[in-house]
Amino acid sequence: MEERIRYLLRQYENNRCSQEELEELFYYIRNTRSSEASLKRMVRKIYDDIRKNHPSFTYVDENGRLVLTEPDQVNVATGKQIRKKKIKTPVLIVLVAAILMVSAAVWLLRRDMDGHTKAHRNTAIVLTKKFSERSEQKYLLLPDSTEVWMNAASSLEFPDEFNNNKREVLLNGEAFFKVKHVPDKPFIIHTGKVSAIVSGTSFNIKAYPGQKELIISVSRGRVNVEQNQNIVATLTKGQQVKIDNAEEKITEKNIAVSKIAAWRQGDMIYDDEVFTDIVADLERIYNVNIDIVSKDVPQLRISASFRKDIGISQALLIFCKLSDTKLHNEGRKFVIR
Repeated sequence: MEERIRYLLRQYENNRCSQEELEELFYYIRNTRSSEASLKRMVRKIYDDIRKNHPSFTYVDENGRLVLTEPDQVNVATGKQIRKKKIKTPVLIVLVAAILMVSAAVWLLRRDMDGHTKAHRNTAIVLTKKFSERSEQKYLLLPDSTEVWMNAASSLEFPDEFNNNKREVLLNGEAFFKVKHVPDKPFIIHTGKVSAIVSGTSFNIKAYPGQKELIISVSRGRVNVEQNQNIVATLTKGQQVKIDNAEEKITEKNIAVSKIAAWRQGDMIYDDEVFTDIVADLERIYNVNIDIVSKDVPQLRISASFRKDIGISQALLIFCKLSDTKLHNEGRKFVIR
């Protein structure tokens, strides 16, 4: 957990935290079951470790205050370093205090509810949350023997034991499911406004935050796709649906089964996908930062396929050629102009 919090804090420091990552950071801090003092020590320890390897990062001083530092500059005339003053801000303390206040309110609410009914406490569902980092794929075996392959930067929440009526999980990102068939006990994957309802089947869901289109592809069995509690598509083997997250436009098509979840074998396949979604995907898969400067490019639809092992530079060159743009490498960031 400490390593995950370390990553999330770095994302926060670089102003790259998505809403889901920020909520995850709150979740970890909120569930440390520590007093305010021990919580500060934990966060400070992580920041101290970060400071050793990355001096330019913000850290927490011995008084628990957040210190913003900037790299030293060099005076061109004298050749001497100019050390900038440290700026102190209570941002982290305010953040921690807010989290603790919310946690206290939740605890009080739960205590009151438990006072009304002991049965409610005994039947509370405890969810397990699993993550995959950038450039990482992860395999999971769920309590019902359903198999899940998670793509980079994804998360899956599920109970330690499914109830007798249905099996429900919450996906954030991309995953391929091989669902164990259980009669009269549907398997439901929730992701935003869309849910996929199956009994026993194999299919892929791609639903990252900020993604223009949610994509579901079926390699075996049947999948009912529900949006806002209404069935909007029923897919069988070799079928795919794309749902525009903004306009809620729905597009169905046939797809070769061999192309479904090809990412598991290292084959990167993009079929008529929006350029911004592709670039975001490449950032997650290769763990890099990519900026699109050209204003005409982001909404272009592109189809391409290549092996993951060609590397990020060659992959980006393919898309630059297809979009008539140029690739620039500026430090640790790629820029498409």
